[in-house]
Amino acid sequence: MIKGITVVRPASTPAVFDNLASFFSMLGFERGKGWENESSRSAPFLAPLGNLEFVDGMLPATPEVLVEVTSIDSIHTLASEWLYRNGNDSEAAHRITPVRDTHWKSRMFTVEPVPGMPFAFWEWEDVLRGRPVAVEGDLSAAGMRFAIVVARWNAVITDRLLQGALDALLRSGAKKVDIQIVRVPGTWEIPSAARALAEQKQAEAIITLGCLLRGETAHYEAIYNEVSRGIGQSQQETGIPHAFGVLTCETLEQALNRAGVKAGNKGFEFAMAAIEMVSLHRKLAAGARQ
Repeated sequence: MIKGITVVRPASTPAVFDNLASFFSMLGFERGKGWENESSRSAPFLAPLGNLEFVDGMLPATPEVLVEVTSIDSIHTLASEWLYRNGNDSEAAHRITPVRDTHWKSRMFTVEPVPGMPFAFWEWEDVLRGRPVAVEGDLSAAGMRFAIVVARWNAVITDRLLQGALDALLRSGAKKVDIQIVRVPGTWEIPSAARALAEQKQAEAIITLGCLLRGETAHYEAIYNEVSRGIGQSQQETGIPHAFGVLTCETLEQALNRAGVKAGNKGFEFAMAAIEMVSLHRKLAAGARQ
């Protein structure tokens, strides 16, 4: 499953490196996790979306790196101010172009934060072009905080679900220090722990993991109804998203299949749903509109 794409650009000197890092930080790019050792260092910058484009024939008269934005005039102002702060006036004027219309129904300008390294910033003339009608969450867990409530009963299943959930969170950019794992005796106890965690407001989403087997539990339906009601009520009353990861299966074999044996690991899916809901809540809180 493709997650992202990275373009690596070398900096000719430490000063060029520092200028590029300063420029893209000023524009509001999310700073990724780089490295630094005796021979080199890196400063990655993340964007919500990326693509790799191939051209057959004449290349367009644009830099190799194009950054799509939603308010190009504001970006142009910020870039201009940065150039004037970090150079003389005459030099800065030649390293940024005005915002111009293109033949492909967009507006664009080019800027060189350091000489010889141009970047293009552009936006569609139609502000709704290329955007979904709905506001949706993204699947990057970087900077998010999660709590996982997992039942010990039927541990042969729930431990596999926990492994899948952790795999999803860590692969998506979450840090181990931002993931709290709470174990409870059984599925019945999950809503109580989930509610306590949600009320603390430390986690941005709660992932609940349990397993109910009809063949082993005579009061299977009564437990399921109360557990689902408790988890749903906790989510509604606290405003913290809860991923409902309680498997309800007829047999142990069926549960094993859903915990990674044949039908994929549902714990991974529950965690991905939690990531998307945290992202969505953040966008709604910020008044975002796609």
